[in-house]
Amino acid sequence: MRHQPLLAGAALWLACLAPAAPALAADASTCDSLTARYEAKRAELEPPQVSAALFAAADDGCDALATRLLDAGASVAARDRTGGTALTHAARGGHDGMIVLLARHGAEVDERNVQGSTPLYVAVEQNRFKAAGALVALGATVNTPGRAGVTPLSAAAYNGNARLVDLLLSHGAAPRTADASGKTPILYAAARGFTPVVMRLLAAGTDVNAPYGNGLTVLMWAAGYANDVPPDDGVALVTLLLDRGAAIDAHDDRGRTPLMIAAGLGHDEVVDLLMRRGADRTLRDRGGQTAADLAPTEALRAKLASKG
Repeated sequence: MRHQPLLAGAALWLACLAPAAPALAADASTCDSLTARYEAKRAELEPPQVSAALFAAADDGCDALATRLLDAGASVAARDRTGGTALTHAARGGHDGMIVLLARHGAEVDERNVQGSTPLYVAVEQNRFKAAGALVALGATVNTPGRAGVTPLSAAAYNGNARLVDLLLSHGAAPRTADASGKTPILYAAARGFTPVVMRLLAAGTDVNAPYGNGLTVLMWAAGYANDVPPDDGVALVTLLLDRGAAIDAHDDRGRTPLMIAAGLGHDEVVDLLMRRGADRTLRDRGGQTAADLAPTEALRAKLASKG
């Protein structure tokens, strides 16, 4: 389907009509206000402006107004400046009823915006469970990637949203698909300490010891968890992976093991766990460094260098 970009005047109408941020649930007063503005301008609106008004209705889940706009000639195929349709707006706002309404009027559920993102990807990225459920029920393709080749499943894994992960897997999402950077869903979850999501992806068939970009395994990503992850979450995930058979002394392309990675980032609790589970402190990376050499603090270096 060809894009139908809006005219410049439509952008001005949308700026006037749309609220600053989409709401999750339709607010009666907001919808009443939008309807009143539409009625005040209805006689002078051109078709592209009517379509622009549909974006505002979709943002706020104003189903009654959207129905009137569609009856007045608003196009479900019209695009905003980012290439998004009214369906994209509804998905971002989490309005499942609006999604069904637009689909009934011919909206294409797999249309992509200028970033390549489908409405399903947008809904998942925004943690909109009901919207995502409505889209997959309407036949949305679950494995179509969004920006940078990131799939909806990877977006759900990054957000740590186990419900969305379950939804997508139950509709055929591929758990091992890599994006443009070589990362798969489980790596996004592992780096952020999301144990429940990692459990689901392992159950879906992800190999706990598979090497990814630069030879990094899931355990290495978990050991090098992001700075905003609570240490207890990192420990819980590393424990799970070890219990599931993750190779404790596997090395990446630099020759670094999970222990070296955890030590280099100062993740003391994970270092303690790996040592208790038998990680080899004497191993050296390709530069000849041990985990102790990589540790950022004297206390951690001493712990790693001790014979206890």
